[in-house]
Amino acid sequence: MASCHEIRIHLENNWEAAQLFGHRDENLRLIERLSRARIVARGNELILTGKQEDVEWTAHLFEQLQALVRSGQTVGQSEVEYAWSLLQNGKQPLIANTLGDIIFTTVRGKQIKAKTLSQKNYIDKIQKNQIVFGIGPAGTGKTYLAVVMAVLALKNKEINRIILTRPAVEAGEKLGFLPGDLQEKIDPYLRPLYDGLFDTIGMETAEKFMERGVIEIAPLAYMRGRTLDDSFIILDEAQNTTPEQMKMFLTRIGFGSKALVTGDITQVDLPRGSNSGLIMIQKILQDIEGIDFHFFTAGDVVRNPLVGRIIRAYEEFEKQSGPQGK
Repeated sequence: MASCHEIRIHLENNWEAAQLFGHRDENLRLIERLSRARIVARGNELILTGKQEDVEWTAHLFEQLQALVRSGQTVGQSEVEYAWSLLQNGKQPLIANTLGDIIFTTVRGKQIKAKTLSQKNYIDKIQKNQIVFGIGPAGTGKTYLAVVMAVLALKNKEINRIILTRPAVEAGEKLGFLPGDLQEKIDPYLRPLYDGLFDTIGMETAEKFMERGVIEIAPLAYMRGRTLDDSFIILDEAQNTTPEQMKMFLTRIGFGSKALVTGDITQVDLPRGSNSGLIMIQKILQDIEGIDFHFFTAGDVVRNPLVGRIIRAYEEFEKQSGPQGK
C-alpha cells in the first residue's frame, strides 16, 4: 500500500477560507475530484493527504487560488478547473500576477479583468492590431471582451463611435414572421451585443449614445457601401457570414478604425452547401501585418464549468464520428 503523504496549508483568515472553499465547500469537493487528494479544513488550516504526487499537485493548486483571492478576484468552479488545467499542462505561472490588471470598471463598479491567460493574450492582440479575429466556443468571453475594449477605446477618445453588427441568420430554427418595425425585427439577432453594452456602461448611457449615433447596432447588410473612419467595429457571429459578406465587411474599414471579428466555426447556421467567410478568411489573411487571429478552446470557457465539459464532449464525439455524427 502506498504511503500517505500530508501537506498543511495555512489560510490568512476566515474570509480567505470562505473565498477558497466556495458555496457550501463546492470548490473543495471539486478539487478533491480533480486531484484525488483528501482535503480536511480545520479552522484556518487545510490538511491535504493522499499519494505524494496528488498532494503536491493539490498544494500547487491552492497556491494559485490563494494568489487569486489575495489579488481581489473571485474563485469559483471555473477558476478552479482553469488553474488545474494550467498545472496539468505544465504551466505554473502565478496566474493572479498575469491576470490582475483591471481592464475596465463598469457603471456598477464591477471590475473587469482577464479571467484566463487566453483572454489576456486576446486583449493584448486587440491593443496591438487593427483587425483581430477571435475564434472559439461559446462562453470564452470573446464577444463580451470585444464590447469592453470598444467602450474603453471610446472612453479614451481613440475612436469617435462604436459599430456593432451581426449577420441576421437564424440559429438552426425558423423564427417565422416577426411583428413590429425594422428595429424590432432585427433586435433578437443583436441581443447579445446589447447585453454586453448595457452591462458595461448601463442602459441609460447606451441608449443616449445610440440616439446620438455614437453607438450603432445594425445587421451586417447595413454595412454595404459605407466607409467607416475613426470607428471600433465589431462583427459578431461571423461564422454565419458568406465569403462575400466577409470581404464586404473588411473592406469597409477606414482610417483610424479598428475591427474585431468574433465567431465559433463549430456552430455555422448557414444553409447547407454555403461556405463560412470566417473559415475561409483564415487561409486568406494569415501573416498580414496589422491583422491577428486568436483561437480560444473549450479550456478557456468561463461560464459554468459544465459548459466546457459539454463542448469537449462534442469535440471528442465529432473526432470519432464526423461533424454530423455519422
